Amino acid sequence: MSTTLETAASQLSAGQSLVLEPSDVEHVLQLAAASRLSPAVTMLDPWYNKGVGGQRADYRDYILRLLTLAGAVSPHVFLWGFPEIIAQFVERIPPPLSLGCWLTWYYKNNPSVIRGWRSSQMACLHLTRPDATLHPEHFLNEAQLEKKAQGKLRYMPGPTSVIEEPLIIGFIRKSEQTGHPSQKPVSVFEPLYRMTTKPGDLVLDPMAGSGTTGDAARKLGLRAILNDVSDDYVGLIEKRLGIRRTILQSGAPPPR
Repeated sequence: MSTTLETAASQLSAGQSLVLEPSDVEHVLQLAAASRLSPAVTMLDPWYNKGVGGQRADYRDYILRLLTLAGAVSPHVFLWGFPEIIAQFVERIPPPLSLGCWLTWYYKNNPSVIRGWRSSQMACLHLTRPDATLHPEHFLNEAQLEKKAQGKLRYMPGPTSVIEEPLIIGFIRKSEQTGHPSQKPVSVFEPLYRMTTKPGDLVLDPMAGSGTTGDAARKLGLRAILNDVSDDYVGLIEKRLGIRRTILQSGAPPPR
């Protein structure tokens, strides 16, 4: 039985996720833009045009199309990649988005089979529209919250722009492992969502991979729409979150 994206999303409660049948990311972004849904965040975590996932000659234009669509969907957009890959987009951000922050995920446990330099970080561009709202208050401790309530908090501290969390590999975060080749820890996504959402907000992850956004949404009381072009990865999400995929009335175009 099929349904519309709006109808399926409207039935979500806080902490619940909707996983779509495998569909092209541009198609899902177009559906979201054409709907009355208002996700607070769109998470874009594509392959990085090197290594796993292969390469495409039009990668730059492809990502710019995704950013343009995402900017019409959400006031907050995150774009992940290796620093040398996403650096090329900093001066090409399509309006109404602009650069809010360059975020760095720093990890010490990257395995290496060669001598010399090795990567120990990944980057994420936090892009915002003029109507975007931040929530640094979600990072206050009890003493700071008390001062805020008394009107005595002199400044509003926020999270660091460097996230120090180890890679999911070997016995590190064994309980989280799904078999996805580039899975990110929930603890890497959590501060991004805490800074840009409040409980009950809707988030969209049209390149969801192993479903880390869904796990973070469950912990933070968010509602999430998840999609991936890979049937295998959608299967990982279903198993991880204990939910079944939803078939939309509009249908999904064949993967590109």
